[in-house]
Amino acid sequence: MPSIVYWGSPRQAQLAANETLPAKLDLILEKLNIRERVKDRQVAIKMHLGTNVGYSVIHPVLVRRVVEAVIEGGGKPFVTDLPWCVEGAHTRGYTTETLGCPLYPSTGFNDSMAVSKPFSFRNLEAFEIGTPIVEADFLIDLAHVKGHPISGYGGVIKNLALGCMTGTTRGTMHDVVHQDPSFFKDRCPDEATRVAIRDSCPYGAIVDDHDDPDGLHLHDYKCNQCMRCTEVAPGVFEPQMSNFHAFLEVVNFATQQVMATFEPGNMTFINIANNMTPVCDCFGFTGMPVMRDAGVFGSDDIVAAEQAVLDLTANSPLIEDALPTMIQVVRREGHPWQWIHGQYKDPYYQTEHAEKIGMGSRQYELVDVLPVAMPDFKQDTYVPASA
Repeated sequence: MPSIVYWGSPRQAQLAANETLPAKLDLILEKLNIRERVKDRQVAIKMHLGTNVGYSVIHPVLVRRVVEAVIEGGGKPFVTDLPWCVEGAHTRGYTTETLGCPLYPSTGFNDSMAVSKPFSFRNLEAFEIGTPIVEADFLIDLAHVKGHPISGYGGVIKNLALGCMTGTTRGTMHDVVHQDPSFFKDRCPDEATRVAIRDSCPYGAIVDDHDDPDGLHLHDYKCNQCMRCTEVAPGVFEPQMSNFHAFLEVVNFATQQVMATFEPGNMTFINIANNMTPVCDCFGFTGMPVMRDAGVFGSDDIVAAEQAVLDLTANSPLIEDALPTMIQVVRREGHPWQWIHGQYKDPYYQTEHAEKIGMGSRQYELVDVLPVAMPDFKQDTYVPASA
């Protein structure tokens, strides 16, 4: 049976507040029965609060709608993210006054409040999950959809995977991409070839290996698989799809571990697919949106919530003129996020793997909470000058 994904379109027919995204978010919260589910519970609202001068994060007006719904239902909400994101959140409009609830660092003020969950995957031995997350009774995963230079795409899954872990765990998770070698030194004929391979990358993704002066290292987040490096000396350097997939897999495993700390039925997932920029909000700045707004998606199934966003944006025209000039479209194949970040960074692989390990279902029914109707052109929607 398909999971239900509630959707609020970014479009409206009338110039009326009740057809805007905050109103549609309200309808989604009602459909998800948030008020009935949170009574007397500590409710963690996991967000990415951004850093520095980023302003494409979720607008406080939308966050406040979620907070107020929890309070109206008798829950005790708090917004949470990584310590340094919480520390500077007030500079981006996130305060107790604007949101209506406290803001707590997900791993404590010193990034040291965590519960260790043993887990073996490549170089990873355990996930260190923030104590405030583990001790909460109910989870609202409230994510801003955007591109990402390692995973290609970031939504509700990535929001939990990296935002609930200590810095040590996040570093280890990022290092899974280096397990399978891209440079085969025994096949390299000479130093000139090694240098030629390094210099073939126009993005500076291939650098000298600081652990091996005769080796090469691939910065995966810069690599868009243009494959210029493979043309210099075939078989000597080859970006490995397995490494890129490994990051998507470890992100899924991390999210699954976070979800396991909550009782079934005590989680819900909301994707805000607006102001979708090429890279993560952790970069500390906001560029131009590169896709049209797709609206708000809400579901109790985390996989369905991601799949719906991906499907609805798959045929959305990429706004190529809005891309930073350092980002090149190598292939116009797959999802538009792959156009930007590379074919190996496949967001559909993430949902396929997530379904495979039992996180949820890719099968869903999309329910439009307020379909866009034909407008009533006679409706008075303008504010009188005397108002």
